[in-house]
Amino acid sequence: MVHSHKDSRRRIVELLRTAKPEAGVTVRGWIRTVRRGKEVSFLAVNDGSCFASLQVVADSAGPLAGVLEKLSTGACIVASGDLVESPASGQAVELKAETIDLLGEAGPDYPLQKKRHSFEFLRSIAHLRPRTNSFGAVFRVRSRLAFAVHRFFQERGFLYVQTPIITASDCEGAGELFRVTTLDADNPPRERGRVDFRRDFFGQRTGLTVSGQLEAELFATAFTDVYTFGPTFRAENSNTSRHAAEFWMIEPEMAFCDLAADCDLAEAFLRYLVKSVLEECADDLDFFDQRIERGLIDRLQALADARFERMSYTRAIELLQKSGQSFEFPVEWGCDLQSEHERWLTEQLVGGPVFVTDYPKEIKAFYMRQNDDGRTVAAMDLLVPRVGEIIGGSQREERLERLDARMAELGMDAAPLWWYRDIRRWGSCPHAGFGLGFERLLMYVTGMENIRDVIPFPRTPGHAEF
Repeated sequence: MVHSHKDSRRRIVELLRTAKPEAGVTVRGWIRTVRRGKEVSFLAVNDGSCFASLQVVADSAGPLAGVLEKLSTGACIVASGDLVESPASGQAVELKAETIDLLGEAGPDYPLQKKRHSFEFLRSIAHLRPRTNSFGAVFRVRSRLAFAVHRFFQERGFLYVQTPIITASDCEGAGELFRVTTLDADNPPRERGRVDFRRDFFGQRTGLTVSGQLEAELFATAFTDVYTFGPTFRAENSNTSRHAAEFWMIEPEMAFCDLAADCDLAEAFLRYLVKSVLEECADDLDFFDQRIERGLIDRLQALADARFERMSYTRAIELLQKSGQSFEFPVEWGCDLQSEHERWLTEQLVGGPVFVTDYPKEIKAFYMRQNDDGRTVAAMDLLVPRVGEIIGGSQREERLERLDARMAELGMDAAPLWWYRDIRRWGSCPHAGFGLGFERLLMYVTGMENIRDVIPFPRTPGHAEF
């Protein structure tokens, strides 16, 4: 039996939310558990619309006896009958089944039998893990948060711009691009001993994007406020719990905006997203609070209500040096802040979120606006308790001569970025933006500790299955 727009299929979340008896209800979903008694059988059916399952009750010895014998965990069914008040604790209503159709059997070798499975094991069956409690909750939160991202910017008049996935520029200058080519890998065309990329599909070297920022800057000089939200890629051979080769980035860019206003928007954005999760994902957050990280909801509520402090990098270094703490990485002006430093600032010193601003130019990207002191740039990182940096941004260098000088200082070839430089030639204006890694945010709001567990099909060194 398949769904048509005329039938009475109902989503389980809707039935459990209203929790009122109703005749003639049809549900479709996957069996989480089966309990067979001599007189009555109980099926927990879940359709992914919410954390909870609907209890379906059937007469074990009646006309449904034959189909009940074939049912097992993982099977897909259609059940129809009356929604009635449940006499048992745990649910307000249950479905008293009159008919049950088995759409897809699962059998005894179904990998997700009723027991707890490690996240590591579930990564090996990523095609099935969305059916588990943990990953059902993760991907419902991911969906709601993605919608909240768009809602935040759309409510504020931002233009959503889709920046290219294939690019000839390396925004971060790190060279960790995945190459995109149509050349024969075994016998590429050569010119003077080197691969001749002029004969490639695009006539030059190209790769998968590491950021949509540079293109977003172009659009900001036409539409004032824009944002990107799409996949980005890093060919970084890292196997840590915080790194993936493919991940999603949110990058707003605002014309007529300085570093202080950039921080204001980042604060409003993070606060909005956390409040959205608290208000719209209560059942899933309850699960995370109980099973993944105790105190998660309190931590998120504290962030939603917190005062966001601000301090310069120079001040942060002074305070770290005076802290009396012994850090694994030494603290001195010019060093990049490590996670242990960021956590001390947020958890021990401030007791909440903090923006660190005006970093040494040597440890930041070429496009950041140089401050008048000649040593620092107008950069900011938003640090939060437990994870450290969650947002990074800057005011961009809008002065062509300063941008060119910085690129020359770094030994960068300015020619491929002729279009980026043009924006500084014609109608240049102060502008700023930031980046938020979507998966890092998801780890923060769910308590999940590995980035592989907040993205549907993770891409990491040696792993590109599914």
